[in-house]
Amino acid sequence: MDLPIVYYNETEWAKTHTGNKVNKKHAIAGTQNIVIAGKTLIEEGVTIRGDLATVKIGKFCVLKARCDIRPCLKIFSKKPTMCNVIIGDYVYIDEDCIVNAAQIFAFVHLGARAVLGNGCVIRECSRVLPDTVVSPDAVFPPFSTIAGNPARVIGTEPMCTENLMTEAMTMYYDNFVPRQGATLVP
Repeated sequence: MDLPIVYYNETEWAKTHTGNKVNKKHAIAGTQNIVIAGKTLIEEGVTIRGDLATVKIGKFCVLKARCDIRPCLKIFSKKPTMCNVIIGDYVYIDEDCIVNAAQIFAFVHLGARAVLGNGCVIRECSRVLPDTVVSPDAVFPPFSTIAGNPARVIGTEPMCTENLMTEAMTMYYDNFVPRQGATLVP
């Protein structure tokens, strides 16, 4: 698999000491409660609500433009509580997704405009197809292909999904390079 090289303007991006690349046009709140493992790309217009609860994002993740990551709300002893969001390693979240999940395990691909309901769990090596709406508190098993409104399992992902996602996310990160003197091809 060969992914294209993507050139970006360095003045529009911040790079952290752990290799994360974050577009400066974001809506990230509560940075003290956001933990990103490293080598993760956060594109323009992404919203992460660390001011509500802790948000943990693994390594080699991609959050495409206009994604919205927010903690889920749970009721414990009649008291509403904002719960942490955990996103595993090698997760690709496509454009315009709304993530209100409790946990997204590693090696997951969320298609464009997917909506993950309050407190849901997507297990490892799964794929959520574009425009899917996952119900609140739903739990999907590993290697699921998930689609529909409401979402349901419509198939299975291959056993090599972990390897494919690792290769794809690593290559995506490596091919995301600053424009410095590069010739852009339209």
